Amino acid sequence: MLRPLNVLLAGVLTLGTATAQDWPNWRGPHYDGSASATGLPIDFDQTKRVAWAAALPGPGAGTPIIHGEHVFVSAIDEQSGRLLALAFDRRTGEELWALDAGSGYRPGGEGSKTGVHDRSNYASPSPVTDGERVLFFYGNGDLVAFTLGGERLWARNLQRDFDDFAFQWTFSATPTIWEGRVFLPILQRDEPVHGRGPDHPRSFLLALDPATGATLYEHPRASDAKKESLESYATAIPYVGPEGRKALLVVGGDVITGHDPATGTELWRWGTWNAGHREMWWRLVPSAVVGAGRVLVCAPKRAPVYAVRLDGSGTLGEDGLAWKSAGRPNPVSSDVPTPLFFEGKFFVLSDVRESLSRVDPATGAVEWTIEMPGKHRWRASPTGADGKIWCLNHHGDVVVVDPKDGTILHEVAMGEEDDDQIRASIAVAHGRLFIRTNTTLFCVGG
Repeated sequence: MLRPLNVLLAGVLTLGTATAQDWPNWRGPHYDGSASATGLPIDFDQTKRVAWAAALPGPGAGTPIIHGEHVFVSAIDEQSGRLLALAFDRRTGEELWALDAGSGYRPGGEGSKTGVHDRSNYASPSPVTDGERVLFFYGNGDLVAFTLGGERLWARNLQRDFDDFAFQWTFSATPTIWEGRVFLPILQRDEPVHGRGPDHPRSFLLALDPATGATLYEHPRASDAKKESLESYATAIPYVGPEGRKALLVVGGDVITGHDPATGTELWRWGTWNAGHREMWWRLVPSAVVGAGRVLVCAPKRAPVYAVRLDGSGTLGEDGLAWKSAGRPNPVSSDVPTPLFFEGKFFVLSDVRESLSRVDPATGAVEWTIEMPGKHRWRASPTGADGKIWCLNHHGDVVVVDPKDGTILHEVAMGEEDDDQIRASIAVAHGRLFIRTNTTLFCVGG
């Protein structure tokens, strides 16, 4: 319910059934964090320029998605621990439906826990829609499909079906709907974690039928990584090459691979950023991002970012690497946020360095770097629209940046005083900003 508040280039895709104004998945209509919206306000706060603000039943890192007149959000009810699927009217903020999407399953028999770790809960993945149905996935393995009107179509729990996952942290990859399939990479350890998971290699790319939830294939995804470095929390990213070759980009386990979406067959792989696989605690969080014929991959912690060429086949050698970020001891890097491709440039938001950098995709040259303001972490991925970059930190502070020179255009606190762990990226659709904090979904503009 509403609560008043006082205070064409190759590789650029748009989901076929969505309009150019929709935001149908976590990284938007082009899968790169950008949108074509114009007229977005920058002089806003919790009440000024706010079209509506809807109360949320609990926190979650899932980004809102927008299709037509619907806004979809996943959440956990803090009181009951229920996994919720929510739909709001895009124009008014009226709650259209709030449905229990959970099966009650808790991996490893964790009782009422709502996440593997306090840093995140099971509502960390984002919803996704193909315009016919909307899917909600949760870190406990529940995957549920609804009509846009809220009728349940099917449900299954992937950890029941494929055994409990072996992850140190709460699993948070978001499903991808593309080419008539639902894709989810499950890149996990080859030994139990927290008493859960397999004791043998069990990483795979999963494809499901979006209409029924039936498994279409389960393709093994091999890796020589060790221990936590086998883990990936990244989302699969679609790509179409200049000659029409389609590939699904999967990153993690010290490598990036491109897969045929029809079969899951591995078309190519490049890596590694972890020489000799010596680092055993390099779990991967950022997803890949494509732009200007390159795919940008972020190695973990404070390691560099790598730009890989997209025209290869098989196992790529050094010639498959276009460049990597330089400038030690402080190369451009990102441990959690997925970079943005916008207006022909890569923008890398670093949570470990608390900086934002503009990078030339052809050469890797860093064209500017700014220090992000404030004392809170930046773990939501940046969004590009209307000639501006929009960033959100753990406290709910929004910073708007000019992509031309890094000038900060606006800073505003959208969270509550004691908010923390806000990590949902800002969505842009139909000329409005959609900002999720721990307690509120804001619609700004219009």
